[in-house]
Amino acid sequence: MIDGGGLPARGSAHWPARSGSTTERHFLAGPSARLAELARAGGIFLEFMRGFRRLHFVGPCVTVFGSARFDERHPFYALARRTAADLARAGFTVMTGGGPGIMEAANRGAREAGGYSVGCNIVLPHEQRPNPYLDLMLEFRHFFVRKVMLVKYSQAFVAMPGGIGTMDEIFETLTLIQTEKMVDFPVVLMGVDYWQPLLEWLRAKMVVEGTIGVHDLELLRVTDSVEEAVSVILERTRESAAHARRVSQKSIPLLGESGRPGQTA
Repeated sequence: MIDGGGLPARGSAHWPARSGSTTERHFLAGPSARLAELARAGGIFLEFMRGFRRLHFVGPCVTVFGSARFDERHPFYALARRTAADLARAGFTVMTGGGPGIMEAANRGAREAGGYSVGCNIVLPHEQRPNPYLDLMLEFRHFFVRKVMLVKYSQAFVAMPGGIGTMDEIFETLTLIQTEKMVDFPVVLMGVDYWQPLLEWLRAKMVVEGTIGVHDLELLRVTDSVEEAVSVILERTRESAAHARRVSQKSIPLLGESGRPGQTA
């Protein structure tokens, strides 16, 4: 059921539409002819390389996750906008999935504060349109390639209230931290009331059953304070961010006269 604005009506299960990316759907549908598999592997490799090339000079970066369903009248939209603005003032590039809702709010806040705003959009048959607050926009056909970019080029994550996609991004990141594939990588959940039931369930079920340890929950910082969120990220990333900034400042002049990292890619 679709409302007058082109989005599923409240209570509808799927947004964007359930169809998904046909490219990724075919890839995940099981084995194909060997030449077809080889061609797909080559396409995935090229998609990775385009992402690597265009994001190489974004500098110290924080990725903001959250629901695409909140419009600018919602308090969570305003919270994401303020958080991203403060991150930009602290010297971070702000990266999102490039779409509407929380993603738009974060990119908007970063741009309004004079920071650099990046979006990694996903190509869908029912297109998720990039928001208008992006200095650099990339489009991906595969969700898993897009997620690698959002992780690889970030020093920290901020997760605003969101749905299944946001949960996927949070728990995949926690898995990488828990298994020490990433280190010194803060994950901040904004919206205490929203996330509290999830945290209580993790304590009551996973911790009690021994499937995770109490210390695993310490990987998350939950707050409603923009100042606290930015302070935590600065404290945990100061050394890596300073190193990344030095590398970027040395490399960016090689890109030409654009004055913005990634513009000539």
